[in-house]
Amino acid sequence: MHQLEGTKCSFLLCLGMSIIICSVIYLRARITTTEPAEPKPLEPSSCRPFSTECKGFLPGTDKGVEWYRRDCQVDSYILNSHLQCSDLTQNLHFITRPLSPEEEEYPLAFIVTVHKELELFVRLLRAIYMPQNVYCIHVDAKAPWEYQMAVQKLVSCFQNTFLSSHSETVTYAGFSRLKADLNCMKDLAKSKIGWRKVVNLCGQDFPVKSNLELVQYMQSKEWRDRNMTPGVKQPVSMRHRTRLQHKEIMGSRVALKGLGLKKGPPPHNLQVYFGTAYYALTRAFVDFVLKSPIAHDLLEWSKDTFSPDEHYWVTLNHVKEAPGSHIDGGWAGDIRAIKWRDQEGRTHSGCKGHYVRDICIYGFEDLPWIINRNSMFANKFERNTFPEALDCLEQWHRNKVLSQATVPIDPSWLLAIQSNSSSSSYFNSSAEA
Repeated sequence: MHQLEGTKCSFLLCLGMSIIICSVIYLRARITTTEPAEPKPLEPSSCRPFSTECKGFLPGTDKGVEWYRRDCQVDSYILNSHLQCSDLTQNLHFITRPLSPEEEEYPLAFIVTVHKELELFVRLLRAIYMPQNVYCIHVDAKAPWEYQMAVQKLVSCFQNTFLSSHSETVTYAGFSRLKADLNCMKDLAKSKIGWRKVVNLCGQDFPVKSNLELVQYMQSKEWRDRNMTPGVKQPVSMRHRTRLQHKEIMGSRVALKGLGLKKGPPPHNLQVYFGTAYYALTRAFVDFVLKSPIAHDLLEWSKDTFSPDEHYWVTLNHVKEAPGSHIDGGWAGDIRAIKWRDQEGRTHSGCKGHYVRDICIYGFEDLPWIINRNSMFANKFERNTFPEALDCLEQWHRNKVLSQATVPIDPSWLLAIQSNSSSSSYFNSSAEA
């Protein structure tokens, strides 16, 4: 009986071992015979079609040419792909060669401050990117970790693009917003690229002028040796910003300090000006900002003011000793196309999208106004609320950029393709004309 039990146990043990061995052999055979999956090209399975109205912004549509978008959801390209940089930049349609000698000989610097909407940032960087320029990206320290990593991944693919060496936790209308730009300026001052002027942007901006048009505008007689900081002497209605002490509640808001404590006068008997936070500055002026005691003292004085970036740059640009200063500039310098609510009926006929903090988030019907105004950039866009506005402007802008090129067009630079032919032939024939 005991012998039978022993034989039974031995049989079951052998059977179990045989099953395990056969399973291992089967799995190994499957692994070795199955080809590893090749990375699929980053052409999405479906994209929003162009809005019907958008056809008026694309070349050849009056002759029946149909255009199809080549990408959408560009943030997923970065978040979910394991492509090498060369493949990533190609699939994202970045321009990888200077498009003209004129642009190559006048490199620009860009400061881009971002904190949300990864897709908007990618599309903005793609629109302004040229290999001869240099780009400093400031990512808000409070941005989600995944967002910061995605931006870092994309930025690392370009030798002329880098993250700011120090990130601020940016507060709307706070001193931290000014510091973000200054941090990038310090980094750009060390750049070996001989950039001529620096322009600052936020993540909801988008260019209207091409890079070639920016270069030509900044080299025009009016602006060749001047800084562009639109603004005027501080109006009475804005004096509370710099006459009362404020405190920044980090990452939240700016509030009055105490019961409205008064500030002392500005240093060096400076006249305070009020203007836009956006600018185009010469490299010599940036050196002045970083090294001048006047600039340093004004910066210290501005720490407890409201929205200091709206008085700091324009005030310094009215200092006679500042390189490229524009004493009587006023609002000259068409840096931004912005629809302010209080200017409705005067400078524009209303926002076709909707207002946020009294600034228009553009809808599609705002595009003719933006294009006719022909500012350097337009602000603001949102991806989720009015996607067709950015879709159409982006295609219009890229087509203009490529039509102005004096070099052959790489097919990967196209954001859209024609239904019946190679679109690059259209732009190459334009370049050769």
